[in-house]
Amino acid sequence: QAPVQETAVQQEEVQAPVQETAVQQEEVQAPVQETAVQQEEVQAPVQQNVQPAAQETAPASSTAGNSGEEAAKNWIANKESGGSYSARNGRYIGKYQLDSSYLNGDYSAANQERVAENYVKSRYGSWANAKAFWESNGWY
Repeated sequence: QAPVQETAVQQEEVQAPVQETAVQQEEVQAPVQETAVQQEEVQAPVQQNVQPAAQETAPASSTAGNSGEEAAKNWIANKESGGSYSARNGRYIGKYQLDSSYLNGDYSAANQERVAENYVKSRYGSWANAKAFWESNGWY
């Protein structure tokens, strides 16, 4: 048998040089554009003594003697429908956006007024209470 020749192999670990790069981060904020918004207070038009079409005529309100109640009632009507007896939003009808089931198919101004009065009286006790509820919840 031939003699075994041992050869020492030297292994050298070579590491590639590390290149460090300094990265500078700059926080950039988009410029703030200020826009002046002019708010204008809009007052509901004053109703003159002009007789509207028969179907749009509302009976005298039972709250006419109480200006706070009348103001709350008008406020709700304006928020709900802009004061329109013909406004519709799904199943909600008229000036006070009453559920159509409450109106029983009679969408006349007189019936809307009567039903709204009964609804508010039975549920809230007053238009002022109904308005306070609306302001807290966005509906009445």
